[in-house]
Amino acid sequence: MRKRVAILVSGYVQGVFYRATTLKKAKELNLTGFVRNEKDGKVKIVAEGEEKQLEEFIERIKKGTLFANVSKIEVKWDKAQGEFKDFEIRY
Repeated sequence: MRKRVAILVSGYVQGVFYRATTLKKAKELNLTGFVRNEKDGKVKIVAEGEEKQLEEFIERIKKGTLFANVSKIEVKWDKAQGEFKDFEIRY
């Protein structure tokens, strides 16, 4: 069953290749959606895919990158809306 997650990632996550790493992980799991930096220093991720892949994705993004330090992740689950064709970095 396809689902959607909206995720806010807090910590040292901007300027450390976090978005690029998130993009790679999402594509590996065949997810659609986007990742973008927020003005408050957080990173927002919206992803759609199979529930199992989304759960794996959440576990992977908790680890961040070599230079990132994820301190908190807020996850909200919803029904998939099918609005994305791919996963992308938004600016």
